[in-house]
Amino acid sequence: MTQWQIIAQHIAQTTGKPFNPLEPRHVGGGCINTGVRLMDGERTYFVKLNRAALLDMFEAEADGLRSMAETNTIRVPQPLCFGLSDKQSYLVMEYIEMGHAGRNGSDLAGHQLAAMHRNSQPGYGWFRDNTIGSTPQENQTCDNWIDFWRDRRLGFQLRLAERNGYGGSLQRKGERLMDHFHVLIDHQPQPSLLHGDLWGGNMAYTSEGDPVIFDPAVYYGDREADLAMTELFGGFGNRFYDAYREAWPLAAGYSTRKILYNLYHILNHLNLFGSGYLGQASSMIDRLLAEV
Repeated sequence: MTQWQIIAQHIAQTTGKPFNPLEPRHVGGGCINTGVRLMDGERTYFVKLNRAALLDMFEAEADGLRSMAETNTIRVPQPLCFGLSDKQSYLVMEYIEMGHAGRNGSDLAGHQLAAMHRNSQPGYGWFRDNTIGSTPQENQTCDNWIDFWRDRRLGFQLRLAERNGYGGSLQRKGERLMDHFHVLIDHQPQPSLLHGDLWGGNMAYTSEGDPVIFDPAVYYGDREADLAMTELFGGFGNRFYDAYREAWPLAAGYSTRKILYNLYHILNHLNLFGSGYLGQASSMIDRLLAEV
């Protein structure tokens, strides 16, 4: 069978209805995966494709989408099935027709994200590891947020950067920074369910104008980490932030902590995409060290 016959058969088995797709149409899949729209004239699905070795990444993504969907707060695509076909891994999910934010779309997004963040568990982490982009993301549960961020997040990315050839000054400054986390993270936040990779490209609006989030790197952590990521590359307007703070105000010190939380993502970009992010990572560490 061809790749698409295998996927169509899996869809039919999962839904209990025959699925005979038309010619697949390639759509935006980002810089990590290939995205395809698959339809049969009645039903439409979004299919993500990657190397066979990354099937576990898609399984974790499906688990993350389900975890967010179970909160009944903000719209996410419903995952359907995942597997292997023609030396590639695939994830099939609900296809959502995208449009533009309605008149109150940004307000709704802020309120709904805050509502999702109200979902909690006893510790920081998640029941399984996943990925941030295609980088492994460790989620072994920890009771202390500072320890979690040092060992499972920043420390992990710094060790990976060293293996990728970015040692020297970056490592020395990074180690000094981690020794002063107790100064920079001066609170023990509620473990909130996080999207984990909430930049502007991972939120959109349906054709009805309602917010929808996707491509998660889910774990339970400081909700400020999600908010910080929304500011890293832009795309979220003032009404979004006003609505979020109206629903759940932020604690003092966020302006410093957001640099620390976004450093994780810049280090990940350094490890994924190369030295173009080295200067930014180094500059962010310098700004944080100036605070200790």
